[in-house]
Parts: sequence; C-alpha cells; structure tokens
Amino acid sequence: MSTEFENIELRKEDKIAWIVLNRPHRLNALTLELMEELSKALDQLEKDNEVRAIVITGAGERAFSVGADVTAFTMMEEGSRALLMARVSEAGQKVIEKIERIPKPVIAAIRGYCLGGGMEIALACDFRIASEDAELGQPEINLGIIPGWGGTQRMVRIVGLGRAKELLMLGDRIKAEEAYRIGLVNRVVPPDKLEEEAKALAEKLAKKAPIAVMYIKYATNFGSQAPLLTGLTLESLAFGITLSTEDAIEGISAFLSKREPEFKGR
Repeated sequence: MSTEFENIELRKEDKIAWIVLNRPHRLNALTLELMEELSKALDQLEKDNEVRAIVITGAGERAFSVGADVTAFTMMEEGSRALLMARVSEAGQKVIEKIERIPKPVIAAIRGYCLGGGMEIALACDFRIASEDAELGQPEINLGIIPGWGGTQRMVRIVGLGRAKELLMLGDRIKAEEAYRIGLVNRVVPPDKLEEEAKALAEKLAKKAPIAVMYIKYATNFGSQAPLLTGLTLESLAFGITLSTEDAIEGISAFLSKREPEFKGR
C-alpha cells in the first residue's frame, strides 16, 4: 500500500491496481485534495507497465462516495463563488477525464451511496459493479445546482436522454437493481462479494492484449461521440495498428495452436 497519499489508498496486486477513496468518516466525500491525489495516482498507473487493470472503490461499507464535500461551498464569499466554482468544475472534469483517457480498463466497485461527484467518477469508468445495497444518483438539483464534473454528459451517453433527464432533474436516488435495469451498472452482486467480483473482472481484463484493450476503449469512448463515418474511420485505423503488434501474432498463433495466449503489450 502506498503511504504518499492522505485521502486515497493505492495498492497493487499482480497486474491489478486498487484506488480506494479513503475518507470513510465523511462517506468518502470529495475534496480538492482528494481529487489532486486521485489525479496523481492515475498518472502513476498510466506509466506503470505492470498494471493492466484498475479498480476504484470507497473505504468502509457505507459509501463509494457521496460526492463533493459541500461544506466547502459555505466558506466562500458570495462575490467570488461563481468564478471559483467554475474553476473547481473545470479542475474536477480534468481529473475525471483521466479515468476515461487512461489506456487501461477501469472498474468502479460501488458499495452504499454513489452520489454526485462520486457518481461522476463511476460514470467515467469502463465498468460499474454495484453491491445490492448501493444507491446511485445525481442529487445536485436538490441543492439548486447541476452536476459539474461530467454528469450531464456521460449520464446521457450511458442510459439515454430520457432516463438521464429523469435522474438529473428529479435528483432521486435509485437502487442497484434499478440501475442495472436501465444500464447504469453492469452487474449487481451481494455486498460481501463486491471486491471478489471486481477482482475477478480485473483479472480477466488483465489477461487480454493491452494494446487492443486500449484501442477498444478509445474507439468506443470517443468514436461514439462522433458521426458514424468518423467513428468507423477511427476503428479502421485502430484495427490496423493492433494487427501490426506482436500481441496479434501471439493471439493468432495461440488460436491456431489451441492454447491460451500470453500477451506482452507489444
């Protein structure tokens, strides 16, 4: 476990890295300090060639994260609040965007409350596994504000315009099973199986060809935001790149030899 962070924990197990939002006394509420540490951890993991999959979760049993620590809002002078919060929004967006852009699959393992900025972190992950006791939502409307870290954009892309407006404008929390039904989470598991399920998925992803995983992530994340022909062009270019790798030779050779491939990320 890394000792250089105060608000998160970073640990590695073989080819899997775990980032734990570590403010359980505040239900893992997000501060600027925590977000800076999250950004630093993602930068480290992007450069770590041994890590092939990442899991983000929250400390304790009560919350993944309840979102931004709103006590910070009340400490601002009214005249400077709008400009400062716009900058906070931009800074948070940049950190969460790193989850979307890091060339490795990221899994959100969600227990308990996953609200506001916590939900926005989870939305940027490639996979979301929720425990049966999870409650998810974007309740910012109830504070008279809107999501500021990508929630209005990524929620639409994941659950569709109608469902997104319902979640964003009503600000209601939904249970894990409802989140699964509308496609907000990939799986729902018993609370005592959450870490096990997240680890199993991460291990499965870690065995895949890293370069191919990276380009699938990029092609789906960014191609889906472009016109179809643009997305198809991105796919063709990525296909050509992956076909020229040593991993592609290994994968085809293993298939023909009826053995498991050993991908090296080259």
